[in-house]
Amino acid sequence: MIEIPRKTIERAILVALITREFSREVVEEHLTELEELAVTAGAETVLKVTQDKYAADPAFYIGKGKAEELMSLADINDVNLIIFDDDLTPVQVRNLEKLLDKKIIDRSGLILDIFASRAKTKEAKTQVELAQNQYMLTRLTRAWTHLSKQYGGIGTKGPGETQIETDRRIIRNRISLLKEKLEKIESQRVTQSQGRKDYTRISLVGYTNAGKSTLFNLLTSSNVFAEDKLFATLDSTTRAFGIDNGEKLLLSDTVGFIRKLPHHLVASFKSTLNEVRDADIILHVIDFSHPYYEDHIMVVDQTLKELGCNNKNIIRVFNKIDLVADKTKIQYIRNKYDKSVIISAQRGINISGLREKIIEELEASFVEEKIALDLSDSKKAASIHSLAKVLSTKYDNQSMFITYRASRENSDKIKKIVYG
Repeated sequence: MIEIPRKTIERAILVALITREFSREVVEEHLTELEELAVTAGAETVLKVTQDKYAADPAFYIGKGKAEELMSLADINDVNLIIFDDDLTPVQVRNLEKLLDKKIIDRSGLILDIFASRAKTKEAKTQVELAQNQYMLTRLTRAWTHLSKQYGGIGTKGPGETQIETDRRIIRNRISLLKEKLEKIESQRVTQSQGRKDYTRISLVGYTNAGKSTLFNLLTSSNVFAEDKLFATLDSTTRAFGIDNGEKLLLSDTVGFIRKLPHHLVASFKSTLNEVRDADIILHVIDFSHPYYEDHIMVVDQTLKELGCNNKNIIRVFNKIDLVADKTKIQYIRNKYDKSVIISAQRGINISGLREKIIEELEASFVEEKIALDLSDSKKAASIHSLAKVLSTKYDNQSMFITYRASRENSDKIKKIVYG
């Protein structure tokens, strides 16, 4: 695991651009979130700096004049860390570090640092290290200034290989090894999921700190770690829970989403996020008390689309109603969002309503079908068993008759397999 050494509390300046894409108000909200990320990482925000620009400066991101002003602010306020709200290019990092003589971190680097400090299981640590190595591969210019040539010789790449080329080769080898480890973990997860095919699967997703883990603990009587900080949960956790109709359910808690989530991190957490892909129902948990909760909804919806899950059966769970002063917002939610329920996981408000909504969606989403196959169609029969809960199988001299229960999505897949 690659970890960035840090003091107990570092003093930081946060920096963002105001461009045509985002208004000042939106950028200030992004900086507020960046401050929460900094707190989670163990830094104290001293100042927030914005710069109005048509586009990011290719050399200094905020322009050289503003960077020099930033240098003065950092010296006056005894700041040793400067965090940028967007990803920086290697050239920008090199120029800023040379000018400011301070540690420079961009948003992706900060998020990766938080993930590194919070990863507990072997899987999470492997996923984070993979993302860190992929992130560092294109940014080695910030880590190395010794680019003198090495001597060639037996067992080397050849005369003239620079130190940075050697480092890149080492990181690429490490990335390959980590990917192999995750493939093994993924195969183990597939094996585990085969033993769960008789259960209906439900996954919790949502913007980080929306209250997913608190709701998970309430529904499953568990004690998964929950904290009022960003990314309290990194590892997916699955527990059985029941509802009034007697259905056997599995509920999975997953890592929270956030705007500008590093692409490498999403790719590295593929096996964890497969819990979402395999879900029959997704509970999208939303912090209803947050002033920008609708922006958070869009971020999660976009991430689900990138994962290929946007056509899943999704129930929007508006959480933290106890913290919402303006109750007229309730009617707005009911009018705008279909398949939604309003709750407070912390206070246990309307959890029965959530259970009723789950039952309602289960009844609407699942179908019971009967299919006849030739006795020789063992592959098709195996596909049915993998995609559905088989209720009964009967035989005559030439055919087998399988009665199954499955989501409409999986039932359509089965019919395509059987009938072409």
